[in-house]
Amino acid sequence: MEINERTAPVSQQPDQNSISLDLMDRMRMHGMSEAFRESLAGTVAQAMTPDSFLYMLLSREWDYRSQAAVTRMTKNAAFRYKAYLEEIDYNVSRGLDRNQMERLSTLDFVKAGKNLFITGPSGTGKSFLACALGHEACKKGIRTLYANASKLLGQLKVAKVKNNLEAEMKKIERAQMLILDDLFLVPLDPKERSILLEIVEDRHERKSIIITSQYPHTSWYDMVGDQTVADAILDRIIHSAHTIELTGESMRKLKAKKG
Repeated sequence: MEINERTAPVSQQPDQNSISLDLMDRMRMHGMSEAFRESLAGTVAQAMTPDSFLYMLLSREWDYRSQAAVTRMTKNAAFRYKAYLEEIDYNVSRGLDRNQMERLSTLDFVKAGKNLFITGPSGTGKSFLACALGHEACKKGIRTLYANASKLLGQLKVAKVKNNLEAEMKKIERAQMLILDDLFLVPLDPKERSILLEIVEDRHERKSIIITSQYPHTSWYDMVGDQTVADAILDRIIHSAHTIELTGESMRKLKAKKG
């Protein structure tokens, strides 16, 4: 007698749980798959109603996808520092206002398309604060891009020579929050001025820029190097911008002294 699927003993029938797990994995429902495997190994699921069990599976899948999205966005942002708001040191005297940081951490300024300037001497934590806000943005689903300003403008100049500037600018434009770190470390040349103006113009009143600089924004006219272009750039980013003005000694030096 030929044994087929219908006549096979129960022990040879495909296991329904294994089939379910296989389907979850094929559909890349990894969070749900993990939760289902855990339920098979324990007794919690037996005490749950069908609808509560389904809710648990769906919740785990949602959490898995949300965390995967945050991880992906954080990686794509390419932050300089692995910095988080919880790690900010308010005990060092550097003019940092905890209340202001807590307001900024809501990221309402990003949703409103406003900008943030973080200025102060080298080593006072400007880049760390910017990256901490950037990580918080990624956690809240806000696409963020970090870039050292000099390197970015240099790369875009090369892209312009290769007739690839438009494609590179589109990558920047996709970010809701753009962090330009150490802007005006050196004065801009004519090509950098025009590229920076294009970046600022594209984002004006729609998307946010966080700028860190050793120079206060009152000195940025001189750093841009051209009065007309400076007017155009600063007019678009300064009005209604939030500012953090750090002071004091380098935190790296302070830590070295304590060490």
